[in-house]
Amino acid sequence: MKELKGSERKQLRAMAHGLEPVCYVGKNGLTAEFLDSVRVALADHELIKVKFIDGKGQRKAWSARIAAATDSNLVGLIGHVAILYRKQPDEEKRRIRL
Repeated sequence: MKELKGSERKQLRAMAHGLEPVCYVGKNGLTAEFLDSVRVALADHELIKVKFIDGKGQRKAWSARIAAATDSNLVGLIGHVAILYRKQPDEEKRRIRL
């Protein structure tokens, strides 16, 4: 995935402000099932929030691993919430224009 510009990140963070988290990382950490659910959510929504319930010191590393494993961009990490974006490959289904 191509690296986002600063202005694109800013735009995506603003768009994500009103979103609720769709995936939650709990005590089991980054399981294959969790990563699959993130992939599905990105395919459906393009821009999602992931909330960390556990793993206090690992949020930054986990966010980077999630982005790498799902071929998405980490837009931001604010407290216990990571914002992820993956461009929809199908032009007709794409909702977000950068």
